Amino acid sequence: MIRIGWIRRHGASADERADWTEASVAEPGPRQDPASTPVRTMGVAEKQSRSADIGKALRRLAPALAGLQGRLILPYVLLTMIIAMVGTYVITRLVTSSVRERFTNQLYEASRVAADELVRRERSHLSNLRLMSFSQGVAQALAARDRVTLTAVLTPLALNNEVAAVTAVDLNGQEVLTLLRDPDSDQMQSTQGDDFSSFGPVANVLAERVDDQGDKFSGIVTTVFGPYVFTSAPVRGDDDQLVGALMVGSRLEDMLLEMKAQALGDMIVLDDTGALLASTLVEPEEGFSTLELSAEEASSLAVPLTREVTLYGRRFQVVYTPMLLRREQIGVLGVALPSSYVVSAEATSRNTFSWLFSIGTGVVIALGYWLAQSIARPILKLRDMSQAVAAGDLAQASGMARRDEIGELASAFDTMTLRLRERTAEAARLYAETVKRNRELAEINQRLQEAQQQLIQSEKLAAVGQLTAGIVHDVKNPLAVIKGLAEELKEEPAIPVEARVHLDAIRANAGRASAIVTDLLTFARQSTPAMVQRDICEAVRASLRLTEYLTRKGKVTVVTDIPDTTVLVTYDPQQIEQVLINLITNAVQAMPDGGTLRASLQQSGDAVAIAVQDTGVGIRPEDLSRVFDPFFTTKKEGEGTGLGLSVSYGIVTRHHGRLDVESEVGRGSTFTVLLPVEQEAGT
Repeated sequence: MIRIGWIRRHGASADERADWTEASVAEPGPRQDPASTPVRTMGVAEKQSRSADIGKALRRLAPALAGLQGRLILPYVLLTMIIAMVGTYVITRLVTSSVRERFTNQLYEASRVAADELVRRERSHLSNLRLMSFSQGVAQALAARDRVTLTAVLTPLALNNEVAAVTAVDLNGQEVLTLLRDPDSDQMQSTQGDDFSSFGPVANVLAERVDDQGDKFSGIVTTVFGPYVFTSAPVRGDDDQLVGALMVGSRLEDMLLEMKAQALGDMIVLDDTGALLASTLVEPEEGFSTLELSAEEASSLAVPLTREVTLYGRRFQVVYTPMLLRREQIGVLGVALPSSYVVSAEATSRNTFSWLFSIGTGVVIALGYWLAQSIARPILKLRDMSQAVAAGDLAQASGMARRDEIGELASAFDTMTLRLRERTAEAARLYAETVKRNRELAEINQRLQEAQQQLIQSEKLAAVGQLTAGIVHDVKNPLAVIKGLAEELKEEPAIPVEARVHLDAIRANAGRASAIVTDLLTFARQSTPAMVQRDICEAVRASLRLTEYLTRKGKVTVVTDIPDTTVLVTYDPQQIEQVLINLITNAVQAMPDGGTLRASLQQSGDAVAIAVQDTGVGIRPEDLSRVFDPFFTTKKEGEGTGLGLSVSYGIVTRHHGRLDVESEVGRGSTFTVLLPVEQEAGT
């Protein structure tokens, strides 16, 4: 049985290199006054005057040398000069010819030799493919899936040309014949029936793809005898029509042994995930995990990667390069060489110059201790105090009384902390006052907004109430009389048919006018809700049951998202059901050609949200701010009074909740009822 394990091909990314330069800055030394006496023959008095000038200059220089600048600069300048001279001698005499550099060059040379062997093997594959694909009878036998003829033709060619594996695939990517050379008996074994349609090199050939290298492709397949490197090529009939594909392969372990003999180093092959495929190294007890790469490193390997690993208790240097066939990466090729002799050479050099640096190291340690006592310890104390101040502890004082630069720094630090304490106290006072006033302003603003909304709604309700008071008695009773007379006249046998039609119209319009007046009364009354604690999910389910006929008639699919658990909310069931029925009815009417209605309920903290979403015509943006106004409607004339959403808005407001709307023309609308969970129960 053959397992397909091809390697994805990756293009190489461009190198990105950055050049760094180092610049040294020399700190100027103390300035000296130039001598005023010109160079000439001097007498005794003049010599005494010149000596006095030099003495004055030295006395002016002495405070600078005694300060922090002198104590830091002079010892390290002298020590640096000594170490620089010794280091220069060691580098120029002992490390000019770097053993490690020669070793690295040998690694890269071995990698180049291995790459050349891959190119040679690729040419051998192409040569054998040309010989086999153009052999007489191969195309006809492959087109007819004649396994016997293919075996008779390809077996001698494979044996004579020392081909390790050859596979014939039909146009569907199905294996017709595979001949594998047994590494132990050197005899050909045959298999058939595997699916190669998803194997990259076969899929490219069957799709008749051509890249800049032609119509041949390469990949890695794992067989019963281990991984093989295959190269595929198309097979065409006499009419130049594609009849299938041939693949010629070489056993990866045999290739690595030949590479090892030429490169004088152990060879390693990884797949694109960084996992080991084959190696000439004997597997150690701990396994080959140290030789493997991560998937990111293996797939993005654009330049050689060098690593040091430990195998068999010894150190090895490994260089990884892309494994290329036909300029495409099919894996990662590694070359390993033991680096023990590098360590030995470095130890010899280390013994030579280690004693030279011992003296310098002792001086540095002694000088460092002295500096820690005289300079570093006060600076560390100031650092700790600065961190404490940064953390908010402003009650810090250095307590240092020195006449050098550290003393000046400590004095400046004490002054800084004092001023920080004063300014922080003032800032804290101002901040507390600002927070208090902001809180007061926020509360006032919230109350103002609530009062404004209530005032607007109250004005609307007042206007409707006045209108209702004026028309209820004057309109409802006459409408009832008109409707009753129309019904009585219709029962008269002498009434013509045309008159009966007109009477039906009079009766229907009188009923519609009566319904409008009834809605006005409902809107104007603003009854107080009877608050009880119940499961809000039952109200949603009840509303859906009551509107089931309406949704079924409107060809509307209802989708619910209601929790199975009980959600207790204090509300008026009758009024909330009225709101939900109104919202569901509006949603169905907004989908004249049918659609989907989604009813969902979610609880978040101390509030619940009931959403009714439709896939209807939607509401224009300029109408969104008016949908809750009395007598405003987006429905066709005669389909609504424009009071349903106003009544619903009033009910939700009296429940101390909120009714929100979101809509997009052509995609539908979503009305969301937000209710608090806890309220005072009562009537």
